[in-house]
Amino acid sequence: MTPLSSRLAGFGHAVPSRIVPNREIEDRLGLEEGWIERRTGIRSRHWAIEGDTLTSLAAQAGGMALDDAGIARSEIALTLLATSTPDHLLPPSAPLLAHKLKLGNSGAIDLAGACSGFLYALTLGDSFVRAHGRPVLVVAANILSRRINIDERASAVLFADGAGAVVLAPCRTGRSGLKGVALAADGSGYDLITIPAGGSTLPFSPDTPVDQVLMSMRDGREVFTRAVDLMSRTSRQAMIEAAITASDVACFVPHQANARLCDAVRHELEISEDRMVSTIGDFGNSSAATIPLSLSVAHRQTPLTSGQLLMMTAAGAGLSGGAVAFAV
Repeated sequence: MTPLSSRLAGFGHAVPSRIVPNREIEDRLGLEEGWIERRTGIRSRHWAIEGDTLTSLAAQAGGMALDDAGIARSEIALTLLATSTPDHLLPPSAPLLAHKLKLGNSGAIDLAGACSGFLYALTLGDSFVRAHGRPVLVVAANILSRRINIDERASAVLFADGAGAVVLAPCRTGRSGLKGVALAADGSGYDLITIPAGGSTLPFSPDTPVDQVLMSMRDGREVFTRAVDLMSRTSRQAMIEAAITASDVACFVPHQANARLCDAVRHELEISEDRMVSTIGDFGNSSAATIPLSLSVAHRQTPLTSGQLLMMTAAGAGLSGGAVAFAV
């Protein structure tokens, strides 16, 4: 009998209704017109409005993926939510997400993996499907506009709000599923991207300065260099494990950190530009959400077909990251 694997059965994405063009941020920071797009590839991004919540955004994406998969919600056995901006520090947001989606038979847990959170969740979800033969919903979502320092150029120009989701279903075709994975972490870069206050090391207090509860990027150039190295290195390792080469990759989906970083990794891997999915121009950097959001957008433009090989890679705060080779 062909071993049990998982398949990408459904895709979904969602963004807030508010569109923020570069000009709005450039005016605030005193930057010349076109500065942001030239350096990041971003033209606009979506930011949450009053009333938007992380779980409401995640539920829109998750609901779209479930409808696309055509799988009964009662069949979902596990819900994984990758986010750095949960509704609350406690309780976790995944149980509320599962409740909003009426997934009454599903377990639910948050994963805090920053920009690489979706890849970690996808890897764990694939393992669950293989072990138990039941479908899994994987959602990545962030509302970063409420955690960035709008006066800090390094983060204000990049980050956005969005959600993406996939449904993993059991499969015995032998064609689909996770073919290669390489996960990595480098704690020596732990302080490169931080929200200093709010954890047990520096709890909230009445005297906590405002900038201590907002995201800060200490050295953008070092983040770029380390991210390119980590994403390139783990992608090569995942391809070796999958016994494939760059020419076998039908669709390259890097974390949409900025356009220059995506291009740098693509060049390192020698993957042709026409095989790379890029959504950063219209959606910005929503951390863990960028890869599933990009998958969903690409799938709606040109449906992914069975057997197509995806290469996905990311790196972010921590530093944590990795790469996954996955056959649709």
